[in-house]
Amino acid sequence: MSSRVRRRHHIAHLHLHGDLSADRYDKALTLLADITPHVQPFPPDAVQLDLASALRYFDRTPYDLIQMAQLRLMGHFGIETSAGLAGNQMLAAMAAAASAPGETTHVRAGLETGWLRPFPVSALPGIGQATAATLGTYGLHTIGQVADTPAATLQRILGAAPARLLADHARGHDPRPLTPAEPAAHLTAELTLDQDCLDPARHHTAVLSLTEELGIRLRTAEQVTARLTLTVRYADRSTTTRTRTLPEPTAHSPLLATTALGILAALGLQRARVRNYSLRADQLRPAAHAHHQLTLDPSDTRAHAAEAAADQARHRFGRTAVTPATLSRNGTNTRNARRKQNRLQRHGPVPLLGLRISHEPTVLDRRRPPVAHQNGRRTPSDLRFRRSEGVRESGA
Repeated sequence: MSSRVRRRHHIAHLHLHGDLSADRYDKALTLLADITPHVQPFPPDAVQLDLASALRYFDRTPYDLIQMAQLRLMGHFGIETSAGLAGNQMLAAMAAAASAPGETTHVRAGLETGWLRPFPVSALPGIGQATAATLGTYGLHTIGQVADTPAATLQRILGAAPARLLADHARGHDPRPLTPAEPAAHLTAELTLDQDCLDPARHHTAVLSLTEELGIRLRTAEQVTARLTLTVRYADRSTTTRTRTLPEPTAHSPLLATTALGILAALGLQRARVRNYSLRADQLRPAAHAHHQLTLDPSDTRAHAAEAAADQARHRFGRTAVTPATLSRNGTNTRNARRKQNRLQRHGPVPLLGLRISHEPTVLDRRRPPVAHQNGRRTPSDLRFRRSEGVRESGA
């Protein structure tokens, strides 16, 4: 009688830190594919690997393969990573989240439940603030307390399907398979400042300019996006990434700006020293296949018509031919302003019509008589005027 041996998975979750552009992320995926073909990207800064097929080829343990991947990423691209190693995707992602940059947390087989017990219940995937608050009213604050709760009690609190899924996760079970796939098409707009920025108004202007750039590129490529991801890099090189799904797939700049500025407001950057902004448009699709919710508001139709006219002007006269008034008023063209300031420092103010501008005060007196001249010189009978007072004196 033959027994069927179950294939054991070794899932590694890598979280990539530092200044990670879209191009560097794609290169990192290509490098990791040289270790194992089973690579599932989680843009913009995470990836999961199934190392089972690479164990025999490299003749190394799963932990050694993770160390090799981390060394290659650091050596080739200078990307520091935190890693988690476990038997399924959920545990590997949680282990990576609990690891400091440059470290790896290994959740060994048979010890999953004990490792999960001290974590808060909100650390489990699919448990938001509302569900965590509901469980907290019944005294269920940690994963260990949820694992010890009878299934019937959880069903009365959350319902049958959510309770069954929560009980499986609390015991370390996650049946989802790792599915290798190419990263979805995306567009990214970035802005790096010359110095750290603390001004909330400049944060607002920077994100607004990125949405305008993404909108123009999307409409030029005749595509729409369904999701935006905003990444903010601070002075200490740490980053914060937030993702939000759009109400409908669109390339309309005002809708993109509303969503991106909503993400920025949720970050609460009060006194944060920001150096870089990156806005990424994911889940792209052809604009011809997108739907638009009709409204009775004529301003929506006028906004789309104005945007189409602005795109035509840009196509004919250049991308900078039409600029939103908000960006122009806030002085986003810092390069031209810097050039003007340097020119003034080197050459001084530019004369108007060849006239030299004097800043001395002059008092005008309309009663001043014409001055008589002899051979280009004033006669003794000229009237002299004190410029500062405008008082007339008789000549000697």
